[in-house]
Amino acid sequence: MAHSIGAVPVDLAGADVDFAVGCTYKYLNAGPGAPAFIYVAPRLIDTVEPALSGWYAHEAPFAFDTDFRPMPGKIDRMRIGTPSIASFSLLSVALDAWDDVNMDDLRARSIELSELFIREVEARCPGVTFAGPRNPEERGSHVSFRFENGYPCMQALIERKVIGDFRAPDIMRFGITPLFIDETDILKAVEILEEILKNETWKEDRFQVRSAVT
Repeated sequence: MAHSIGAVPVDLAGADVDFAVGCTYKYLNAGPGAPAFIYVAPRLIDTVEPALSGWYAHEAPFAFDTDFRPMPGKIDRMRIGTPSIASFSLLSVALDAWDDVNMDDLRARSIELSELFIREVEARCPGVTFAGPRNPEERGSHVSFRFENGYPCMQALIERKVIGDFRAPDIMRFGITPLFIDETDILKAVEILEEILKNETWKEDRFQVRSAVT
């Protein structure tokens, strides 16, 4: 659920899902190093055996028993160790923004902003082509474009505070986060991309250097 949580409505119980995992750093905006999460269907929680058993999952962690007795009836049995307090603190603050958010409304807004972005880029940025399903119902909150020199172009965008990422061989990928950006941000990003392409800023030597993280 790394690319769905916080981006599209998800009904795990309604879909009769057994297990799910995901991250909180992306659309929940908890930042790098944020905690991951796991979901276990309530009907399975008393029988599932975690691959890694940690003392925080023990029924009585301070009993220091020699055998492992998983926490009964709770997702706690999936814990594997002491949580990162700093990371959880950041996640707690990030989740405050989600109070009273209706996911259907957020999804509709995501589609509006995504469609605006695609429309403007295709109209103003020659050489850049859309690289995803045209039907917004078949997309999440990512918008991707192909550009032959996508890596240096993305580096030039990042320098101008338009933060996306690159995926080989030629994909520039952008995440649309409706709680934090609006039409003004979308149009500004397109304007900056248009300038970079027109002025061929991406050709500058400093944008050609590949880093470990793209």
